[in-house]
Amino acid sequence: MAAARSSSSVLRGGSFGPLLVVPAVILLVGLLAYPLGLGVWLGFKDAKIGSPGTFIGIENYQYLLDDPVFRLTVVNTALYTIVTVILKLGLGLGLALVLNQKFAGVRFWRSVLLLPYVVPTVLSAFAWWWIFDPQFSFISWALVRLGLLQRNIDFLGDSWLARMSLMIANIWRGIPFFTVGYLAGLQSISPDVYEAAQIDGSRGWQTFWHISWPLLLPLTVILTTFSAIFTLTDFQLVWTITRGGPANATHLFVTLAYQRAIPGGAMGEGAAIAGFTLPFLGILAFAALRAIRERE
Repeated sequence: MAAARSSSSVLRGGSFGPLLVVPAVILLVGLLAYPLGLGVWLGFKDAKIGSPGTFIGIENYQYLLDDPVFRLTVVNTALYTIVTVILKLGLGLGLALVLNQKFAGVRFWRSVLLLPYVVPTVLSAFAWWWIFDPQFSFISWALVRLGLLQRNIDFLGDSWLARMSLMIANIWRGIPFFTVGYLAGLQSISPDVYEAAQIDGSRGWQTFWHISWPLLLPLTVILTTFSAIFTLTDFQLVWTITRGGPANATHLFVTLAYQRAIPGGAMGEGAAIAGFTLPFLGILAFAALRAIRERE
């Protein structure tokens, strides 16, 4: 009887709801907050693998700002993120407009579109590595057979070709994210809006620019922000295909942090490199939350 009274008092007091959240909070703290805090703390230490190290303040960050490899990594990360996100947005929107039409086999092509996104990243990275391999690339083979080239192209041996190869692979994998999102957004627009626009004389691109695009803008902010987060932290694709080479030309923050911390053993330096991404990720996360709230 006493237990029943205490449980009913808990329900009346409104404390039962917060109690249900406690397990989720414990998981988030243990799996996200603690590793994040530990990583930030390691960035201020000269920790090595097997050694906790001592507190050295911002020396790791000062060293990285003078490190030419790190400065090149900053440029690589910015270029990789900006170029791929813009192209994924444009191509994804174009495909969504096509797949939003009614034609034979549209459902089949919508399902095929998801293949790049559902295939495990490492498997797709290995496929792209084979495509760009200097010896086995079917692109080089076809161009040589057609007489357009005399020898195979070393896609992954040249700095700019390696960057372009990674961007192509990332764009191929990321287009479905934009296409599915835009397709859902287009189908959520009421047909009455388009009918009213047609009555007013709007046709083709006029309808898109004055009706569809303004209504898709909030969704565009959300898709772009999340895609930028995914691209900024793209580790598996880059590490599997190039491992940051040639000559550090394709390193991103995440791959350089891994290289310095795990194979290199400099845990503090690797954590500091990863720490440089936190302000950017925080800004992107804030932008995504704000866009979601505005859309609601």
